[in-house]
Amino acid sequence: MKWIPIFWLVMTVLAFLFNLLGMMRLVPFILSMPILFVTIYFTIFSFTHRKSFRGLR
Repeated sequence: MKWIPIFWLVMTVLAFLFNLLGMMRLVPFILSMPILFVTIYFTIFSFTHRKSFRGLR
């Protein structure tokens, strides 16, 4: 479970580089922008979700 936030952080960096290609019009910008948004969302979610209260056992 410790590697999941690191995985999403790496994916965010790769999506950012893909978005740069979209800004240079080498790939469709309409495709690169949602990918960047989704990876940023899952990165923030993975860093904040592990500290949530899971209930009493």
